[in-house]
Amino acid sequence: MLMRLRNILTLTLLFALSIASLAQAQPRQNSTSQSFDIIIRGGTVYDGTGGPAKKADVGIKDDRIAAIGNLSLATAPNVVDAKGLAVAPGFINMLAHSESSWIVDPRSLSELKQGVTTQIFGELSMGPLNDEMKRRLREQQGDVKYDIAWTTLAEYLQYLEKRGVSQNFASFIGAATIREYVIGLDDKPPTPAQLDQMRELVRYEMERGALGITTALIYPPAFFAKTDELIELCKVAAKYKGKYTVHMRSEGNQLIEGVQETMRIGREAGLPVEIYHLKALGKDNWPKMDQVIKMIEDARRQGLKISANMYTYTAGGTGLDASMPPWVFEGGREAAYKRLQDPAMRQKIAEAVRTPTNDWENLYLAAGSPDRILLASFRSEKLKPYTGKTLAEVAKLRGKDPVETIMDLVLEDRSRIGTIYFLMSEDNVKKQIQQSWVSFGSDAASIAPEGVFLKSSAHPRAYGNFARLLGKYVREEKVISLTEAIRRLTSLPATNLGLDHRGLLKEGMFADVVVFDPNTIADRATYENPHQLAVGVKDVFVNGVHVLKDGEHTGAKPGRALYGPGKIK
Repeated sequence: MLMRLRNILTLTLLFALSIASLAQAQPRQNSTSQSFDIIIRGGTVYDGTGGPAKKADVGIKDDRIAAIGNLSLATAPNVVDAKGLAVAPGFINMLAHSESSWIVDPRSLSELKQGVTTQIFGELSMGPLNDEMKRRLREQQGDVKYDIAWTTLAEYLQYLEKRGVSQNFASFIGAATIREYVIGLDDKPPTPAQLDQMRELVRYEMERGALGITTALIYPPAFFAKTDELIELCKVAAKYKGKYTVHMRSEGNQLIEGVQETMRIGREAGLPVEIYHLKALGKDNWPKMDQVIKMIEDARRQGLKISANMYTYTAGGTGLDASMPPWVFEGGREAAYKRLQDPAMRQKIAEAVRTPTNDWENLYLAAGSPDRILLASFRSEKLKPYTGKTLAEVAKLRGKDPVETIMDLVLEDRSRIGTIYFLMSEDNVKKQIQQSWVSFGSDAASIAPEGVFLKSSAHPRAYGNFARLLGKYVREEKVISLTEAIRRLTSLPATNLGLDHRGLLKEGMFADVVVFDPNTIADRATYENPHQLAVGVKDVFVNGVHVLKDGEHTGAKPGRALYGPGKIK
């Protein structure tokens, strides 16, 4: 009898414990007492890890994700109906150029309409600046004009945050910016004292939250920097867990050598490296992409932290001046204009443009024809009628040879002249998208189809890079899955950059969230008519604030400066 009583008591205790355990296992989200600022209800949640999606509600409190699960009994003053829609972490633009466009228009419409919540600035940086650099920046401004109310990169980031923008942002330090600050625009190596000064400037910015070192090695004065100089700057960044990101010295004839140099810098400086806008430009170089992918895969297996980003187009965008050799611009733009006025020097420049070479990145020859070079933006009102025409068309209108026309236009416009070059293959674009270590960057400013931005044309990547990935390459062509695409737009770049509590939809993460329709998201911008916003994104939250609501901008500007892991608190 006693044994029987013990068994009954034991079973009763086990039953009570199981009930308690079940009660504890029930999502606390179901509690009627739980409330949030925002509930995104009934969507399909892609958490950014690459794992399977799940139907769930998302609760936001203040600037954080507070709960994910069944929140049917919870309340919030702002409830978003996401039935039939995807809910994902906000997308990260790994290479943006909104440094000045944001000053005149902080809304970031072209990016928010694609679900982008964070922009990363690179290739150059907005500091440190000395008085001469500020003067040049003011003189070179085109349609977008702005005051320069900062000196260091850290001050610029604080300036933007205080001014108010609609997205988060972070920045690398430009190696070329540092070089110009210390050495100027001449083609010469730094003295030991100058190199020490350059290191000190890197240290200063890294301690204030820069992500690392960036450069674009086809353009002067970055072109003048030797590999050893870059390694020395990167060694300083490495002490602060910084990264090295690069528009390589060549993406064409010397593409393999460009990748080798990038890897060498990463290994010798001891820091992760990222290749900007991965591509093989020029038809003769398209077959090299297979070797580049193999090189990167091998290096990753050997322990080098190397990754890349890309835009989803077969045309690049830069200046018409990139069709001329870098030595033309030694000493600055005024020195270049004097050379372009000298008949003997013009003949030398023209011969260099027409001659195949491995010494510099000749985009004129890489395009294959002046019909494949599209003129997008001019500074001069007199030249703006040429906007949207090819170099071949303009040369014919002016009765000049295309190479002579390049020199004439740059001299007359006193600017780079925004230009679109058709350089890459569609097969390589798809091949790159398939690589697990590739993220995405627009390589463009965030703009809007209105106001000052309509005074020039634009590369469609400014309006469509991310929507094009999800529409054309995921939904239509099934190059990768939606789950994988979202991982590459979110947690991959956030992890590579060391961004604090960003890139995932999980409790405790910052509430950067996009709600979009995977069945309709698409780019609308074209080369002929680029000023067209993407479609398919319904709602965007930045730091828990509703910035895009039912596809319309709310006017909110909750964007924050984000900092690298080496920032001294």
